[in-house]
Amino acid sequence: MTPFLIFAIVLSQGKGAFLLAGYNTMSDSEKEKYNEKALAKFMGKVMYGYCFCLLLWGLNELFKTEWLFIVGLILFIGLTIFTIVYANTGNRFKK
Repeated sequence: MTPFLIFAIVLSQGKGAFLLAGYNTMSDSEKEKYNEKALAKFMGKVMYGYCFCLLLWGLNELFKTEWLFIVGLILFIGLTIFTIVYANTGNRFKK
């Protein structure tokens, strides 16, 4: 969970977009079309959500409760679907 949290902190400051898969493989002319800071901040928020899911999974192991794992899994799947749809519709991160 710690690496995800560190990555979330860096991204939520609007930095570290070069670490995002897909964005870092774009040509410089393609990268100029995107608002790098907004994209990084959005992905930082997503990473905080994934950290929360990992926390729930860790608490599940600590307290031996199945429902924490299920809640974390549902949140993980829901967050992933939301992220894919939100990031790929509406040209939200284009300049």
